[in-house]
Amino acid sequence: MFDLTQVRCFVAVAEELHFGRAASRLNMTQPPVSRQIQVLEQHIGALLLERTSRSVRLTPAGRSFLPEARNILQLAERASSVARRIATGKSGSLRIGFTAASAYGFLPTLITACRQRMTDIDLSLLEMVSGEQFEALAARQIDVGFLRPPVVRPELTSMRVAAEGLLAALPARHRLTHKKSLALKDFHDQPFIMYAPYESRYFYDLVTAHLVGANVLPRYVQHISQIHSMLAFVRAGMGLAIVPEAAANLRFNGVVMRPLQVPVTRPVELMMAWRRDNDNALFPALIEIVGSMAVAR
Repeated sequence: MFDLTQVRCFVAVAEELHFGRAASRLNMTQPPVSRQIQVLEQHIGALLLERTSRSVRLTPAGRSFLPEARNILQLAERASSVARRIATGKSGSLRIGFTAASAYGFLPTLITACRQRMTDIDLSLLEMVSGEQFEALAARQIDVGFLRPPVVRPELTSMRVAAEGLLAALPARHRLTHKKSLALKDFHDQPFIMYAPYESRYFYDLVTAHLVGANVLPRYVQHISQIHSMLAFVRAGMGLAIVPEAAANLRFNGVVMRPLQVPVTRPVELMMAWRRDNDNALFPALIEIVGSMAVAR
């Protein structure tokens, strides 16, 4: 099979129709250029150039081969350029796992920052609960996960990227909407929409700890895994709920959000987790972007 050096020599001679000028253009001497083209013709099995002491002309086979040879060189240069950009973190793809709740606030801001500062990348976004993200990281199906703590697997490292408070979500006509903020005791003996203990383990444990700590016992009417579904049931008047602050961005008609007075020692945390051996060249740039966002928050 012929190589790129032979193709370059042929293209140069075909365009110059002069071995001396072609050799000068390639920073070579004339005999090696001639030898490279002879080897190329042997590989192809066809004469590409007619040579005389006074002129060089393309044969019919040479005329048909010339545009293909140019394409070969362009493809090779494009492939080299892509490889260089990926190796230097200027191009490539990132596979990002995220929880549904992170899409209410942090994730859109991150995507905007990535698109502004990493303009030649592909982002593959996969919604997963935290447990699914741990498995996807272990299987190298995603590069990074935005999930809930704790992150305790030895092959992973993590950083906290966001922390937010909690809000009370009430039906628009509920008697408690006249209050500017709610205390946990306001939920006592109230119909309450709770997080599912398995699918939404993090929020289930967090809210349960707050309620138990305040000696409050609501009347649980539903256990729901997704916050947007929870708010839909609040709007339907089924009960009250406790949601993270970012849920206010959903702007549910018929749902009133009020600040919730809870200990600041248990905020709603979002973690970024990744494998310690992550070798994606884009990762340092992502860490820098997320780090600047995490500090700001």
